Amino acid sequence: MPPPSDIVKVAIEWPGANAQLIEIDQKKPLSSIIREVCDGQFSWTRARAARQLLDRIQSHGIDARLEALKELAKLSADPTFAAEFINMEGIGTLARLVESGTHFGEMLAFTLTAFLELMDHGIVSWDLISLSFIKQIAGYVNQPMVDVSILQRSLAILESMVLNSHSLYHRVAQEITVGQLIGHLQVSNQEIQTYAIALINALFLKAPEDRRQVSTCPRRKKTEMASTLAQKHLRSIILNHVIRGNRPIKAEMAHQLYVLQVLTFNLLEERMMTKMDPSDQAQRDIIFELRRIAFDGENDASGTEKRKAVYTKDYKMLGFTNHVNPAMDFTQTPPGMLALDNMLYLAKLHQDTYIRIVLENSSREDKHECPFGRCAIELTRMLCEVLQVGELPNEGCNDYHPMFFTHDRAWEEFFCVCIQLLNKTWKEMRATAEDFNKVMQVVREQITRALAMKPSSLDQLKGKFRALSYSEILRLRQSERMSQDDFQSPPIIELRERIQPEILELIKQQRLNRLCEGSCFRKLGNRRRQEKFWFCRLSLNHKVLHYGDLDESPQGEVPFELLTDKIPVSDIKSVVTGKDCPHMKEKSALKQNKEVLELAFSILYDPDENLNFVAPNKYEYCIWTDGLCALLGREMASDLTRSDLDTLISMEMKLRLLDLENITIPEAPPPVPKEPSTYNFTYNYG
Repeated sequence: MPPPSDIVKVAIEWPGANAQLIEIDQKKPLSSIIREVCDGQFSWTRARAARQLLDRIQSHGIDARLEALKELAKLSADPTFAAEFINMEGIGTLARLVESGTHFGEMLAFTLTAFLELMDHGIVSWDLISLSFIKQIAGYVNQPMVDVSILQRSLAILESMVLNSHSLYHRVAQEITVGQLIGHLQVSNQEIQTYAIALINALFLKAPEDRRQVSTCPRRKKTEMASTLAQKHLRSIILNHVIRGNRPIKAEMAHQLYVLQVLTFNLLEERMMTKMDPSDQAQRDIIFELRRIAFDGENDASGTEKRKAVYTKDYKMLGFTNHVNPAMDFTQTPPGMLALDNMLYLAKLHQDTYIRIVLENSSREDKHECPFGRCAIELTRMLCEVLQVGELPNEGCNDYHPMFFTHDRAWEEFFCVCIQLLNKTWKEMRATAEDFNKVMQVVREQITRALAMKPSSLDQLKGKFRALSYSEILRLRQSERMSQDDFQSPPIIELRERIQPEILELIKQQRLNRLCEGSCFRKLGNRRRQEKFWFCRLSLNHKVLHYGDLDESPQGEVPFELLTDKIPVSDIKSVVTGKDCPHMKEKSALKQNKEVLELAFSILYDPDENLNFVAPNKYEYCIWTDGLCALLGREMASDLTRSDLDTLISMEMKLRLLDLENITIPEAPPPVPKEPSTYNFTYNYG
């Protein structure tokens, strides 16, 4: 069968290579054909470079080997080169160099850098790594005096092993202890501190359940990892040497602190999801203890019936919903047994506060009493939602709270402060049982506003709560309502409709201008440190997207000359987001990360190719998806567009209506007056 008439064979010769016969589809755009030819040359060049470097690395000359490893460390970030080098058994060669233990200083640092970059491409499984290699890398971490660059690479390699291989987790955990890593937190180098916390987080995250849960204590589940961290005073070391250190917290350190905070709170998940067993006497004893502490020495009664009546009365005063069997109040999850744990902590460690809250409400008879039990259960549920207990850390989040590192029992202490706030707000609102949900809404707002201010200690949190009284919350709500006020009379609605197209055009121009300035994006990988970047920007005539790789994050605008790749806007078929993106379908681990999914978008262009993005933040995501939609003539539908549209329309309307201030605008236009009885009137200018 003859080949299709559109397919032609052409001999192409690249510099330094023999000519090759390749097939070219004449239906494809010329730009696509040129790109394929150039890619072929690029691949051949990379294969030759990989072979030459591998030969030089295995040479006997020390200087030649050092220069080869230095060059390899730079080229390993390139996916095409990495694939060629790995196919030549390059990974095994580097691993043997490390295992030999004969390389030190710069040569070892470049070897580890190249190894880490090559493994980060995901071409080779981490499970193939030998035990001797792990021991050698762990040895560098455990050495008291080792070069900073070698220590950084070693910590990063161990973190990647733990995160990417279940079997390697056990091997690394046998070689590295938390105590050995804590020493690296007490240095002045924040990069080393960051790598050390990242490895601790990886060990924490990947610890199997049978190792995490080692106790079935009815009052609080203990975990091996949590107890180890407590014994080694990790929290206080992080607080004193990192958070309160002399250097500002960088973004990556903030992320690792956030991850550690999330993982620590996630230890509460089992108790949060455990229902109380009303027939379990040990659990019932906790409720008896709450009653005893609050009413010790009071209401003693002899006889089963009298005692039962007294207990029922006491449980009612404690604020439980089920007065006869309060254990039933803890059968809903969340918060499950976690609420009872919080109440017991308050009763035992803040006994005066507990007794005061219970007694001052139980003695009231005006229906304004605050039900302690019901409030504590609902507050625990609320705190679990606000702090996202049980959820995995988000990739792009740096939202850690310094005050949670100031106390070994930060969660319980936070609850104790919040329950006092709830009691205070209840009294300020003069609430009754019917107002329970309203009070909880106000308290939630008080807590979220206070947390947004990032208090550095629990004492500062108390100060924020004092300032955020019920009257202050009402004032803030009123102020926000006034700033967002949108008049609903027909003339105002008509004015808004007339203004909207102008504002949308203004937003469109701003988005396109931002695309012309360009943005830097992070390449997806298994590690966050030693990040790879690329830059993309729109040509000034809005016809071509230019993009290319960068060695580091740029400080300003990147010239078009440095961006070697381009896509004609006319070739773009569509823009997809979230789970529809090709790189989100490929990255199974990332598919579960809500934060990354919300920042992912892809350009699909002819012929059946794509350019994948993960925006650095939500703002850049909205800018780029809006701008690309504007280029394609589609509606800009991001949250940022809606926000900008509301803000700009509101400002424009207020400016146009400035002369009508304090004048009531009628719902309908005034009636047209009747015609005059005679038109015999003149205007005398004399």
